[in-house]
Amino acid sequence: MPIEPDTKDWTWVLHERCAECGFDPLAVDRDDLGRRIRHAAAAMHQRLHGDAVSERPDDATWSPLEYAAHVRDVCGVMQTRLEQLLGAPDPEFANWDQDQAAIDGDYASLEPEHVAAELDLAAASLAGAADGVPSDAWERPGRRSNGSVFTVETLLVYALHDLEHHAVDVTRA
Repeated sequence: MPIEPDTKDWTWVLHERCAECGFDPLAVDRDDLGRRIRHAAAAMHQRLHGDAVSERPDDATWSPLEYAAHVRDVCGVMQTRLEQLLGAPDPEFANWDQDQAAIDGDYASLEPEHVAAELDLAAASLAGAADGVPSDAWERPGRRSNGSVFTVETLLVYALHDLEHHAVDVTRA
């Protein structure tokens, strides 16, 4: 059974605590972003070597494997957007349909070992990019195609929430 597409506007997590996972954007220190990205990816990686990695807990929830493939792709999309923010004034990000990416990428049939390795590389790259943000670049703006404005800092906080939220998802599964 296909997963119901997520149509929520998650930008609220930049200002409010997430009741589902406990993420508090106001408690994020920009100097800690890289470490926390690595930590969330490591938790996801660890779950890929556990039991029932390909099994959905119910018809409306991705398997740990599908979540990990999504997080891998989130890291890549967010790094591309970060590079746009750092390289151009007020860029508009290409739309990314995460649900279509899951279908096109056939997340459910991927090999957990391959996803784990790809996740490690993507998260390490995003974390390294976060660690390397110049001190005068944190407030550089850009926007999604729906008009939501991000800065370098809020983009990375948004990405961090996604990673930490899904690390909680897979530890519950």
